[in-house]
Amino acid sequence: MTELFLGVDVGTSSTKGVLVDGVGRVLAQTTREHKVDNPAPGRFEMDGAIWWDEFVSIARELVGTVGADATVAAVGVSGMGPCVQLTDANNKPTTPSALYGVDMRATAEIEELNDELGAEAIFERTDSYLTTQAAGPKLRWFARHAPDAYARASRFHMPASLLVAHLTGEYVLDRQSASQCTPLYDAATQEWHTAWAEAVAPGIDLPRLAWAGDEAGRITAAAASATGLPEGIPVAVGTVDAWAEGLSVGATKPGDLMLMYGTTMFLVGNTTGRVRHPNMWGTTGLEPGQYNLAGGMATSGAITTWLRDLTGADYATLSAEAAPSTPGANGLLMLPYFAGERTPIQDPDARGTIIGLTLAHTRGDLYRAALEATAFGVRHNVEAYADAGVPIERVVAVGGGTTGSLWPQIVTDVIGRPQVLREKSVGASFGDAFLAARLLDDSLDIDTWNPAAQTLEPQPGPYDELYQHYRALHEATRATQHALAARQRG
Repeated sequence: MTELFLGVDVGTSSTKGVLVDGVGRVLAQTTREHKVDNPAPGRFEMDGAIWWDEFVSIARELVGTVGADATVAAVGVSGMGPCVQLTDANNKPTTPSALYGVDMRATAEIEELNDELGAEAIFERTDSYLTTQAAGPKLRWFARHAPDAYARASRFHMPASLLVAHLTGEYVLDRQSASQCTPLYDAATQEWHTAWAEAVAPGIDLPRLAWAGDEAGRITAAAASATGLPEGIPVAVGTVDAWAEGLSVGATKPGDLMLMYGTTMFLVGNTTGRVRHPNMWGTTGLEPGQYNLAGGMATSGAITTWLRDLTGADYATLSAEAAPSTPGANGLLMLPYFAGERTPIQDPDARGTIIGLTLAHTRGDLYRAALEATAFGVRHNVEAYADAGVPIERVVAVGGGTTGSLWPQIVTDVIGRPQVLREKSVGASFGDAFLAARLLDDSLDIDTWNPAAQTLEPQPGPYDELYQHYRALHEATRATQHALAARQRG
């Protein structure tokens, strides 16, 4: 009987599932698109019930492709994070989830917790300052602004942990995800800091902690009936999507930097010890002995989606029109802060800016300027890694944005570093399937499952000069950006 492995990832704009065999061949994959709700400026949320509904739909579709000579032998999951989904003891959501750093609802709670616990004490204990990425302030926000929903809640989940709870009945969170629940997690002990957790989120039971590749539990009879999966097969604990993406392309060694091209751009640098930077996020890794310095831009692919929807052109058309536009987009420069910005400026009130427009500029110029803007943002983050003393020996790309050559080549040119592209760019769901397969065979190697396909080399261009203009533009317009952000909030 051939053993197959199911990986499912809940992303910002869709849930993706993939069925993989024991040597890494993708046999089937499917997607369920969904939308993020934006009920007020700075708030980005989703009904967590969607995550389980889409998992069930995906599992039933993919299991239906399995022949009589094969069986699904294990399951892996991941999801966007850190999110905060409050649920009752039966894992039923009591209020929509607050998403990761793009959700900026808890700025007042961040200031409050810094006053209560001490900003430097938080940084020393957790390796991160409180920012909009942190889960802790959002828990307090719910207690204050949704007291009835909070009173009915006894758990908090991220997408991966909620799927695991439905599949196995286990309430468990991986340590990587927990390390982004600042200030609830102690980076030294790699356990919950219970005193701070009780102060931040009283009455909420904390999940037990495990490593991402550990077995969380086994498929229950109820989950088997709902999904079509075999009862009793193991489920991996899972993790945040960016870390599953990094695993899917083997970007887990010290000195590796993963770039995840998606709705947002995420970066994960790997080290062998705890590391800190005031504007980045120090985290625990996927397994013992791994540590990370992580960064994330609030928008990247989201800007290209905005342009697509605004102009009515599909991505292929926009890319074709942008290709002949010269480096520098014929004199256009864009700031990519369309939803504020996370690292390294940590400015929720930053706003998108386009400068240099003339009547001669085309849709292709705008599209290229958007791609270059995200590349400048990556370079800004890469400089922060250097400031923190994190060596970058290899840059590895993953995500939907790598399927075309233009965007990753622009990033390579802007950062001035080679960039490795793997044979498969399936993403986090492929990493989830790999975690599932390793539950049965811990000798598996991701380099065998997904070998390198090509290395992009940087090409000469005007980007050093343009990058300086990019940095100067934000400084010159910051006050105006903040004034307009305040106006947008009403």
